[in-house]
Amino acid sequence: MLEAVLTAGAYLLGSVSFGLIAARHAGVDLRSLGSGNIGATNVGRALGKRTGRVVLALDAAKGAVPALAAWQLLGLDAPWTAAVGSAAVIGHCFPIWYRFRGGKGVATSAGVLLVLVPIAGASAAFAYVALKKLTRRASVGSLVGVALGACVTATLLGPSPRTWMTVTILGVVVLRHAGNIRRLMRGEEPPS
Repeated sequence: MLEAVLTAGAYLLGSVSFGLIAARHAGVDLRSLGSGNIGATNVGRALGKRTGRVVLALDAAKGAVPALAAWQLLGLDAPWTAAVGSAAVIGHCFPIWYRFRGGKGVATSAGVLLVLVPIAGASAAFAYVALKKLTRRASVGSLVGVALGACVTATLLGPSPRTWMTVTILGVVVLRHAGNIRRLMRGEEPPS
């Protein structure tokens, strides 16, 4: 019962859009600005870098907090802990509160990874920052960062619940970046 409650709670917390809340507070419709995405990158473009950083931290926290709770209550290598981490990211990407139209899940993924696989989370965060700066495209940093996080986890842990969690998260993030991937392949992805 506890496992199901934690997983459902992670999904519901993940479904809270701090980007939309910040935009509503500023009196703007975030979905009609910039890329229309509800995540921190678009918030930074639309509402300023400071607000974007706050949303980034809150989006990461909504992955980290349930992951930490699951680790403490269920154990680090429990399959349900991995389910909780995945549920937080899925909630951000497909939020029940916003008709399943969410963000791309990168900050929330980072929060989960930094708690449950810290070396993978740090590697992913470093890759994101470096590649975003190098290519001037958040999508490149996001995709490579999450892929690197999954690879580092698989290398360190082999076939484990946390490895399957990172593979699930990678799949969700790639799915949410499908449009970006198409634009990157055509050379049409705008700088961030």
